[in-house]
Amino acid sequence: MKLTVADGVALHARLWRPQGRGPWPVLLMRQPYGSRIASTVTYAHPRWYAAQGYAVLVQDVRGRGDSGGEFAGFQQEPADTSCTIAWLRSQSWCNGRVGTYGFSYQGLSQLLHQSAEHLPDALVPAMAGLDERLHWASEGGCHWWVLSLAWGLQLAAQRCRRRLDEAGWQAIRASLESGAFLAEGLDLLRRWDPDGLVLGWLDRDPADPAGWLVHEPPGALWQKPLLLIGGWHDPHLRGVLDLWRRAVAAGGAPLLRIGAWSHLHWRGGIDRLQLAFFDRHLREREPSMAELPPQPCWLQDLEQGLWQPRRPDQGSGQRWGLCSGGLAAVDPLDGELSPTAAGGTVTLVHDPWRPLPGRGGHLGLDAGVVERADLDQRCDVACFTSAPLQEPLELLGQPQLVVVAQADQPGFDLCVALSLLRPNGQVSQLSTGVARHRGVASEAPHQRRVALQPLFVQLGRGDRLRLSIGLAAWPQIAVNPGDGTLPRAGVTVHHREITVELGLDQASLSIQPMVGAN
Repeated sequence: MKLTVADGVALHARLWRPQGRGPWPVLLMRQPYGSRIASTVTYAHPRWYAAQGYAVLVQDVRGRGDSGGEFAGFQQEPADTSCTIAWLRSQSWCNGRVGTYGFSYQGLSQLLHQSAEHLPDALVPAMAGLDERLHWASEGGCHWWVLSLAWGLQLAAQRCRRRLDEAGWQAIRASLESGAFLAEGLDLLRRWDPDGLVLGWLDRDPADPAGWLVHEPPGALWQKPLLLIGGWHDPHLRGVLDLWRRAVAAGGAPLLRIGAWSHLHWRGGIDRLQLAFFDRHLREREPSMAELPPQPCWLQDLEQGLWQPRRPDQGSGQRWGLCSGGLAAVDPLDGELSPTAAGGTVTLVHDPWRPLPGRGGHLGLDAGVVERADLDQRCDVACFTSAPLQEPLELLGQPQLVVVAQADQPGFDLCVALSLLRPNGQVSQLSTGVARHRGVASEAPHQRRVALQPLFVQLGRGDRLRLSIGLAAWPQIAVNPGDGTLPRAGVTVHHREITVELGLDQASLSIQPMVGAN
């Protein structure tokens, strides 16, 4: 099935219809990976939705799959999305009601419209945001290195496939399978997709908002029924939270679900929830309380896996100081997280020959809760551990580290992890964050802030919290060369050893609201 848009480009789509005679409400997904796949990596196949009474159209966006034109990233989507919805409502098999769904690229594509004239009737954007710099490409002044390279090369390989370029496709595939893309990925992108969306991101400074796109949906969209989907281990979570904030500020009534999910692994999916949402808004069928509970915001606990009604603008508010006798980078139990005290200094040395690995969290291909006891044994990691809990403790919000840091080189990174230290000694990493600093060597100590990934977790008696501070997270972010320039890859002959002194007298770890924190 094809739709020819205003500039003559034909957009290809696949349609699944219910049995019997229509018309029916329509669910639309617009995506860049081939309409036959239909995002079945996370969603039920469109046939399942068709069996529930919906026509489902999955469209290849411009320049991808079987659609014509040249792919130009998100900026091409407003006109094509609006045109597609207008066309859908004119079809004999559509009853005029249209809902949109999809995650990642498909999450943002459904939010982008040329005007308010052809908005969908209900939307379920998952794992997406509006700011290409902060919600798609970077955090803390650091590019998402491994994630961006892997996605950019996937798009580049599909470009090769469209052009029947076997050599390019094989070169990219071999590099991804061997892991060589971490070193040669930029060169591969420049050769096989020189005008690509992701290469453009990697060539920009993530600490400077100039030149980055921030998309703006029509104001009327925020009043539409919205079901927003995020994951604690997904890099786009802050984008989802920003969508929730903007919808609430505009007077909308968005629903929010954040699960203990990574970008691709949703532990049973959201299809039943999504169906109940569409039944309410597209078919006027009121679902049961079990299918669609009345509380608008539900968050899944990272530790127990239970869903609870919690708002993201109401944090649990705990605060700890950091204390050390100076050996927190040698003895993991020397550093303390204390609710009543802070003080001391800790010196860390980054050796580029053996940079600290990044593991799990939300910025790795191995996203999720991971064991990190071995990382905390390294002498380039400073660990601060609380006393065993005497009572259960709920953490809800965005962890934030404040610490005074001074380096002997113009550039350094702070890479932070918050973990659960269990009574048996297991160290389960719950949340991570990074912050990059580029300035002048030996400048006066400055207060630095590192915002970690938001979380919701219930801790039990005997559990302890551990904050770990390192100076690298390779390959989740590129290794800082130390000379003040923007990191571009792994380690080279030009990378410097970096010594960082952490002043703890005013250092703190606090749990801020994940929406609305100062």
